Amino acid sequence: MARQARALATRQAVLLAAAEVFDERGYAAATMSEILDRAGVTKGALYFHFRSKEELALAVIEGQGAWIAGWEPSSDSSVQNLIDLGYAFARALREDPLVRGSIRLTIEHGSFTQPQIAAYQGWMDLVRELLEQARDAGDLHPGIDLAAASGVITGAVTGIQLSSQVLSGREDLIQRMADLWTLLLPGLVQPHALARLSVAERA
Repeated sequence: MARQARALATRQAVLLAAAEVFDERGYAAATMSEILDRAGVTKGALYFHFRSKEELALAVIEGQGAWIAGWEPSSDSSVQNLIDLGYAFARALREDPLVRGSIRLTIEHGSFTQPQIAAYQGWMDLVRELLEQARDAGDLHPGIDLAAASGVITGAVTGIQLSSQVLSGREDLIQRMADLWTLLLPGLVQPHALARLSVAERA
């Protein structure tokens, strides 16, 4: 058990170091030697868990799926849960290097042998699921194309976080998220449901 715990700790240390380096330098410029130095593990330990830089990068990307799976809605309104999801993601981008590294790698999907679409699809599937629940509750305007709406929302969040990263190091990301929901929600949500929503970040 102690050996297994050490192996898991080593793997996590390598993933965290890799996420930090990928976030700072991008996939192409990152080197295994820099990741090795940052992780503080032996070369043998690193290559025991990950045989190549691409394999390591893909493991970092998979962290998005784990983050999504660990997110828990806290409202009985599916639209409010969608808003809260956006803020939770914004906070994770500011505070969690694994999330930041995975997002940069996802955006650089062309760097890999095969395009990495699973992360994008995971986000769109979750957004669509929340929109379907909102539609069934009668909260959305009639005739909303849910596939189109989920694509627009995930694309908009991707765009504002990139803009925020470039312009402010993501210091203004929470405000940008508030602006996004303020503009998008009236086109999605009926007035009776809109009045019950908080477009600001909730504690």
